Amino acid sequence: MLEEILRSIRNFFVLPGGIYTDSFTVENGSITLPFLAAGQHFRIIGSVFNDGVYKYPVAGLQDERFAGSIWALAIPPDFLKLAGEIEQWQEKNGDAGPYQSESFAGYSYTRATGKDGQVLTWQDAFRKRLNVYRKI
Repeated sequence: MLEEILRSIRNFFVLPGGIYTDSFTVENGSITLPFLAAGQHFRIIGSVFNDGVYKYPVAGLQDERFAGSIWALAIPPDFLKLAGEIEQWQEKNGDAGPYQSESFAGYSYTRATGKDGQVLTWQDAFRKRLNVYRKI
């Protein structure tokens, strides 16, 4: 979900000079990246099996050798906290958005909607808080 949120704001918080393009090897489910610190997030691009955002060190990747890029990220702690809130909201409400009202006697319910009448998504619910981090 973190990658989806970062993609939606068009900001991966890439460190200056933090894009490394080379051949990389994932072996035994792990990748060694000496330019990253423990606990640092990074993005893999160009892999057949492992494209995505991860926290270093990572385990459970699919073994492969690929020519691609690793982006060293510096995601602010406040943003990670917000991403956690978004994930909780999404787990609770799903893609259909939050309920505004329910009635179990008649099995009817109403979903919360925005000004356009569309069901609220996590992007709608957190738009103002995400705008601080958004890149145009």
